[in-house]
Amino acid sequence: MATKASKIILPPLYSVRDIIKLYRLRAIRELSQNFLLDSRVTDKIVRAAGNIKDGEVCEVGPGPGSITRSILRKNPSKLIVIEKDRRFQAPLEMLAEAVPCQMDIIFGDVLTFNMERIFNECNLRQWSENAPSIHLIGNLPFNVATPLIIRWLRAVSEKKNAWRYGRVAMTLTFQKEVAERIAAPILSPQRCRLSVMCQNWCHVEHKFNIPGKAFVPKPDVDVGVVHLVPLHTPVIDLPFEIVEKVTRCIFHFRQKYLIRGVETLFPISSQEVLAQEMCKLADIEQTLRPFQLTVPEFGRLCHAYCEIISKHPTLIRYNSREKQKDEFHLDLQ
Repeated sequence: MATKASKIILPPLYSVRDIIKLYRLRAIRELSQNFLLDSRVTDKIVRAAGNIKDGEVCEVGPGPGSITRSILRKNPSKLIVIEKDRRFQAPLEMLAEAVPCQMDIIFGDVLTFNMERIFNECNLRQWSENAPSIHLIGNLPFNVATPLIIRWLRAVSEKKNAWRYGRVAMTLTFQKEVAERIAAPILSPQRCRLSVMCQNWCHVEHKFNIPGKAFVPKPDVDVGVVHLVPLHTPVIDLPFEIVEKVTRCIFHFRQKYLIRGVETLFPISSQEVLAQEMCKLADIEQTLRPFQLTVPEFGRLCHAYCEIISKHPTLIRYNSREKQKDEFHLDLQ
């Protein structure tokens, strides 16, 4: 019978609210910073990550250490925090000195930081095995969250960065609307490129929402907590660049027939012929809207696109957003 993860009692510490006053810390609007001070909420975020007892945790964007304390109370074997803002160095170092487990503080930009060597090698697992006892947790600034998850999905697809260790899970906060898009099912008004990308490589759960009033300063929007666990095998088992390009182009015209988005994959001189060929190869009705397609149906479109570029290799370089159309005149006769 599974036992409940034990909880440790931290030594007496200044409250996070007192820390903010003591070091005169303020959330910087330009960095989309908002402090989460309610320990009941931070505890709930950490519970959403599952059992982290005796596991290794990497927290991204710890700030003054609110979620950090909730993580430490769950008794991980090691905690690594990655923070960009050095104003938080003193409160994080104070916390690291007070706790019984190993706590490493790294100052850097999580968008570019490589986690391939920060965890214990004994936790490395094959992709086909159960997920390793490694967890990524973070209350992300809104301006970082979406670009970061896209970068991390690429790393998941390539089994690099933290995912060199196996199917490492993520528990992250997003603007509520973004969280809804990540988890949005077929036909949902929130379904978009991000939905397909996340659901292609991960099992996604939108755990719960946090009202904006729980943050200081209060943001204009609520926040959603999302738990993502990489799949053993992606639904569309193709290179990241192909899946990203096809879904991005098709969702460019989200409310229109999907043929409109498919056309943007090809130069004007050949787009009508090749777009129709791609839909035919995929056996997808070209008058469907993008939000009506399942991930496997997007997979058929991706494979059809691959078949076309195998005949016309230069098309892989075509980007409708760049002024290079004249270089891609194709003889389709």
